[in-house]
Amino acid sequence: MDGEIQRFIKLWVTAISCLCYCYYVSARMPKGLLRLLSILPIIYLFIILPFNLSSFHLGAPTIFFLSWLSTFKLLLFSFNRGPLSPSPTTIFHFISIAALPIKLKQDQPPSKSPTRNTNPDIVQSPQHELFNGKNTRPSNQTLNPEKSEPHDNDSSTFVKSILVGIKLLLLAMIICAYDHRENLHPHFILALYCCHLYLALEIVLGLGAISARSIFGFELEPQFNEPYLSTSLQDFWGRRWNLMVTNILRPAVYHPSRRLFTPLLGPKWGQPPATVATFVVSGLMHEFIFYYFARAPPTWEVTWFFVLHGVCTAVEVAAKKAAVHRGWRLNRLVSRMLTIAFLVVTGEWLFFPEIIRNGVDRRAIGEYAILVDFVKSKLQLQLNITNK
Repeated sequence: MDGEIQRFIKLWVTAISCLCYCYYVSARMPKGLLRLLSILPIIYLFIILPFNLSSFHLGAPTIFFLSWLSTFKLLLFSFNRGPLSPSPTTIFHFISIAALPIKLKQDQPPSKSPTRNTNPDIVQSPQHELFNGKNTRPSNQTLNPEKSEPHDNDSSTFVKSILVGIKLLLLAMIICAYDHRENLHPHFILALYCCHLYLALEIVLGLGAISARSIFGFELEPQFNEPYLSTSLQDFWGRRWNLMVTNILRPAVYHPSRRLFTPLLGPKWGQPPATVATFVVSGLMHEFIFYYFARAPPTWEVTWFFVLHGVCTAVEVAAKKAAVHRGWRLNRLVSRMLTIAFLVVTGEWLFFPEIIRNGVDRRAIGEYAILVDFVKSKLQLQLNITNK
């Protein structure tokens, strides 16, 4: 464990050094091909560096932060797009935004009346909501443009703290339940995996956000928005689940794809293939991450999972538009249950088999015991030193 932690530290020191190069050298170059060529060696390093780690719980966040989010941010930065453009004023801000799963909150003044859309890349439709970065639903946010009272902020913070505590408790209970997996039905275990995936992701991403918020005082966009309340696939993928990935795929894949397909197919039919293309890229990146976990040839099941969801999301949006024209609306509770059921069934069918087949799940669960023993040994050693 000590050697793994040392490799982990060296890896991140190397990554931070690479980002310093991007800030001091690449940022001075004109946007476009020249800046991209200067950044490509860094992208290559970010892709291969996580293979130096064997621990699931150290390697998984690293490959997600560096090999996916950071590489896409740097690719966008090459063309003055994405969260790194305009370039942050300080090196510390640049590194934190590039390396952590965060997105700075951009406050926009509220519009008193609807404005006409003048951007040809934006077509106001339910399909567009999936990747346009705007949640048109009131959701849980206040509609009052005035600043909320301090008492309201304190109440909101208290509620969020309670929710975090509940989620930590649920994650601990799930981990303990794995000790009795021989007595549990396989479908129930897969349901635990789904909950485990969500809770672990939200907690890990939240830790990155907390560090950035505490050190630099950033106001950050939410990383999750209670995905278990999703009423459709569009709602789940576009407004609730892992929004850091959505915010990266939107300018990196969705918008360029729409600009490509719209002249060929028109505004109405140019959006569905752009949506599917975005899901395909997401599937390929997940396939790469699964390859890192298993170190086995890909079976492409997880890619097909995202292709299926991309096609179903595009069909769902078209069906909703047709239903709205006829005045039909599905009950929210029913749509919520159908959405979660579809996610769980397709996840069991295509998402988790590769993980289970290669024993990644058991290896990840076994690391919790190793981690506990490691912490106990370090605490015992510290107590012995103190007593002496």
